[in-house]
Amino acid sequence: MAAKDQKLKARLPRGLADRTAADIRATERMVATIRQVYERYGFEPVETPLIEYTDALGKFLPDQDRPNEGVFSFQDDDEQWLSLRYDLTAPLARYVAENFDRLPKPYRSYRNGWVFRNEKPGPGRFRQFMQFDADTVGAASPAADAEMCMMMADAIEALGIARGQYVVKVNSRKVLDGVMEAIGLSGDENAGRRLTVLRAIDKLDRLGIEGVRLLLGPGRKDESGDFTKGAGLDEAQVATVLNVLDFDIERAEGTADFATSPTGQAGREELDAIASLLIAAGYDTDRVRIDPSVVRGLEYYTGPVFEAELLFEIPNEKGQPVVFGSVGGGGRYDGLVGRFRGEDVPATGFSIGVSRLQAALNALGKIDSSDVSGPVVVTVMEPERIGDYQRMVSDLRKAGIAAELYLGSGRFGAQMKYADRRKAPLAIIQGGDEQAKGVVQIKDLDLGKKLSQGLADNAAWREERPGQFEVPLADLVPAVRRLLDRD
Repeated sequence: MAAKDQKLKARLPRGLADRTAADIRATERMVATIRQVYERYGFEPVETPLIEYTDALGKFLPDQDRPNEGVFSFQDDDEQWLSLRYDLTAPLARYVAENFDRLPKPYRSYRNGWVFRNEKPGPGRFRQFMQFDADTVGAASPAADAEMCMMMADAIEALGIARGQYVVKVNSRKVLDGVMEAIGLSGDENAGRRLTVLRAIDKLDRLGIEGVRLLLGPGRKDESGDFTKGAGLDEAQVATVLNVLDFDIERAEGTADFATSPTGQAGREELDAIASLLIAAGYDTDRVRIDPSVVRGLEYYTGPVFEAELLFEIPNEKGQPVVFGSVGGGGRYDGLVGRFRGEDVPATGFSIGVSRLQAALNALGKIDSSDVSGPVVVTVMEPERIGDYQRMVSDLRKAGIAAELYLGSGRFGAQMKYADRRKAPLAIIQGGDEQAKGVVQIKDLDLGKKLSQGLADNAAWREERPGQFEVPLADLVPAVRRLLDRD
């Protein structure tokens, strides 16, 4: 009794998730589709470790002052601090800097893998999740940024998301910095107020212009009565910010406030160039558009920033319709590689949230949820003849047919239940009578499933494919092959 009381409780840590075979296969199909798009653009794969030196990752997590906050860190036996990567960009910067002289420039690469955040988990917030990134290092041209947006649009459409159901939004960090200069909030002493302003801008899609106006000024009370303190800007400052948010890239409206900000003007010129390139390549504003409300949280962005959003609605936890929202983003980070070299190295990239995008595809019915057929199961009717059964399995495998030998201790009924749970299309049976005759029984497990689906002509199906039949042992492989090929 004491041993039973002391048994270990099986429990999954918060913020983490187990993945089933169906989940893994769906992810693999999705990643393969994205990979095809990236390679069509000339990008090549690279892989970096899950663990990096903590100082290589830097202090770039949103709203964090110390690099060991927000990341999982530990100290090595040489007292060096190591951390699990929190994204795929900082490790790439280390890799490029370490191999700079031998890599072609521009260097175009992609990679996918798990990243980790040491943050409080919640609905939709995980401590481990997968990203799929593409980056160009060594190209300062806005054409590299425009290409990232085009590639993201192509990847989304390749996954089956139609035009009108998504948009890739583009802004420039320089535009945002120019706004801060124009309203007198540059300098370290205004860092806190700048962050409040950026957070207000980031809520434009959700709250609209009037909601942002309140957050830029005194503050806003939501429907529940909760009050969010605003940035405390005066009316002129608020008008400047809102004017920039409302500008039209084609009509060049809303940019007069950049006149005193060289940084803002440089950002506007970047957006002009990107917009022209997008139009030349045939990417209309229903696919990729300039949107000054885009705010990316990571501090290493230095120029254009991107956000891919899905525009269709799904029910939330309360059953209320909500827009799905962001599934990826990125931007230009000219200073990240330069931390290792003492000089800026131009770089731009895009990161897809694989798990989140997979949830979106599932909501749209774009994930193939049909059962994947399991292996052919060879049953064990006489345990003392297990070598004979193993030979059958080996013959099937040599012919390229997925097959397994039942290794449990159950009788025939239990073996059939096992084969059903394994989604086996066929079961192979040979008892003493069959052995004496030199034959095997093939049980068609798919037959019952087909009949249960209410086919229009069950009689024809039965006649064409009897549920269980006998073949010579020497014909086992071709008989199995014929049945599988007809499915």
